Amino acid sequence: MSRWDFYDRYFPPSRPRAAKGGIRAQSKRGFGESWWAKRWIAVLEGFNIGARLQRGRSYARAGQVLSVEVGKGRITARVQGSRPTPYAITIKVKSLGAAAWKKVAASVAGQAVFASKLLGGEMPHEMEEVLRAAGVSLFPERYNDLDTECSCPDWSNPCKHIAAVYYLLGEEFDRDPFLIFRMRGMNREEFMALIGESGLSRQPEERSPGPSLPPEPLPAAPSRFWKAGALPNDLAGEAPDAEGAPRAGAAVARRLGKFPFWRGGIALQDFLEAAYSAAAARAAETLEGK
Repeated sequence: MSRWDFYDRYFPPSRPRAAKGGIRAQSKRGFGESWWAKRWIAVLEGFNIGARLQRGRSYARAGQVLSVEVGKGRITARVQGSRPTPYAITIKVKSLGAAAWKKVAASVAGQAVFASKLLGGEMPHEMEEVLRAAGVSLFPERYNDLDTECSCPDWSNPCKHIAAVYYLLGEEFDRDPFLIFRMRGMNREEFMALIGESGLSRQPEERSPGPSLPPEPLPAAPSRFWKAGALPNDLAGEAPDAEGAPRAGAAVARRLGKFPFWRGGIALQDFLEAAYSAAAARAAETLEGK
């Protein structure tokens, strides 16, 4: 019996206070859909820390986590537990050195498809091999690679509050794989700059942009400035189909992806798609003069 199982057997879990406006997990089954998010969860569950992971999942789904901030090598969060004051959580992740990041950037620069996938919100499967070739790992491999603290009275570390943050991070990694890099000490902008220094910008398949045109000057006469021009005929866009639904409902919302650390009871995209459909139907009635 592990020390976590011993504690769980003789000390029953406390009931948390209801939290308002907390971050709710959006996944219906598991946490995260991409391979890299599942890899993060698998690493955590492989640490064998007892029933706290199960309680952490319950906390993540119930919205007990009030805030999460992902910094370079450091994650801070607040979780509502059984006491009035939320617990303060700090997760420190072992950052990778500058030399290792340069090697990784050079490898990515040699394969332009890697960078394009990252910019498109996808972590290439080969990225783990790239980091391993540089002598480091993409995810923490040992329990000691994570230094965690929580202000709760539970002497076990990690506790269920920390576990809840772990699971929400898995969902967030699913939305933005660059958060894994930030967790390991490298921001997105810094990494892309390293790729540029390694020669990706000089790849033959990329073309240099043409000369930029000067901005159109504003009209000097106030009477012209404050008057709108003639409205274009296609201002309203394409008309809805026969059933009143737009041909590509909530296209912009879907392109933006999931909202980071969403706090609503339903997914933001589901809500927006319903709102877009209702607005399209009302627009059709307006265009028809109803």
